[in-house]
Amino acid sequence: MGPLRRRPAPGPGLVVGLVLVLPWLGGARALATCEPPDRLQYAELEERFSTMNSFPPGSTVSYICRPGYMRVAGKSLTRTCGEDLQWSPTEKFCTERKCRLPEELRDGFVHVTDLTFGSTATFSCRAGFRLRGTSEITCVIRNEGVDWDRDLPLCERIPCKPPPSIANGHHTEAANYVFETTVTYTCDEAPKGTDPFSLIGSATISCTYDADLNGVWSEEPPQCKVVKCENPKCDPGYVMTGSEVITCGENSTWSPPKPTCKKSKSVCGAPEITHGVVIPAKLVYEGGESVQIKCSAHCTFPHGAEEMTVTCQGQNTWSSLQDCACYSGLTPHINYGKVIDGQKPSYSVGDTITIECYTGYTLHGEAQIRYIGENRWFPAVPTCQLFSLILPKVIVAIIVFLAAFWAYKKFFAQNG
Repeated sequence: MGPLRRRPAPGPGLVVGLVLVLPWLGGARALATCEPPDRLQYAELEERFSTMNSFPPGSTVSYICRPGYMRVAGKSLTRTCGEDLQWSPTEKFCTERKCRLPEELRDGFVHVTDLTFGSTATFSCRAGFRLRGTSEITCVIRNEGVDWDRDLPLCERIPCKPPPSIANGHHTEAANYVFETTVTYTCDEAPKGTDPFSLIGSATISCTYDADLNGVWSEEPPQCKVVKCENPKCDPGYVMTGSEVITCGENSTWSPPKPTCKKSKSVCGAPEITHGVVIPAKLVYEGGESVQIKCSAHCTFPHGAEEMTVTCQGQNTWSSLQDCACYSGLTPHINYGKVIDGQKPSYSVGDTITIECYTGYTLHGEAQIRYIGENRWFPAVPTCQLFSLILPKVIVAIIVFLAAFWAYKKFFAQNG
């Protein structure tokens, strides 16, 4: 083993260095602090902590809820500076205050998504109504709490100005003119001996509204004017050629123009037929042209057919033209009797039937009756009654007869 060597003692400079460093380390530890805690949206430090810039480990601060918020029960309002110079974590201990639910809006709607501080409620009205007041309110801080910043609006029915007056006419009156109010126009009576006024346009207009929710009338009011068109009738021996339907317009002219009149040597006007239609339907037919005439329901030609064909023979003459006869009456129901003559599925005016009662029944009324239209008969439909119902009357008649005969016989016996 080699000789032992003694480690040299530290020099004076090293000792001095240790003396200087150790106090500096202790001072650094003594000066380490927490910075002020982060700012919270829902709470603020109590006033006594709000001006401090550093907090030694172990320091505790407390909070108060900001306006618009209130404390959550069971949650701590304090935080502590830890040895690691970090503030202790915290749960949200203040929650937003809530405004009351707005009342329902008559004739309108309330739109609310949240009631907490800072939220908004909007309003709208149903069709035909408009808002009077604000369309939006906000939940704000008020009197150490929260409340809506404005009063609720109203929904008013959209008004219209009074309906326009018209010359030679008048309209119905109303207490007020608001959405859906209708007025009807009527023309005045024309002075005696003059042509009457005609109503041109819609007789009724109603209060509605435009895109800006201003009241307007649905259309312009009508006019009362004298409308008089020239008679389009042709002279005898002439027939019309032109449009089949024309209308007398408000300017007293025909639209389309009235037909012209053509001499009817080789043409025919439309055949005039009652209770039937002409196929095809035209104003004028050429000579030799044929048309089909079809009777209406429950109607036939005298020979029983429902249809027939006729031909224009010129000079406004048709071959074999006949009218349809309609049958609308039904056979009357006779209790305890029947129709013995003239019965048909339906009857025309003038048809007669004969009625007879079953055995044991007596006919009260006329046996033969005549159809007079609209399912009515003349004389009235008779009835059949059981013979036993009239037997008492016969017995009474016999008794009266016998009494009279006895009195007659007695009178002559007393007088020889």
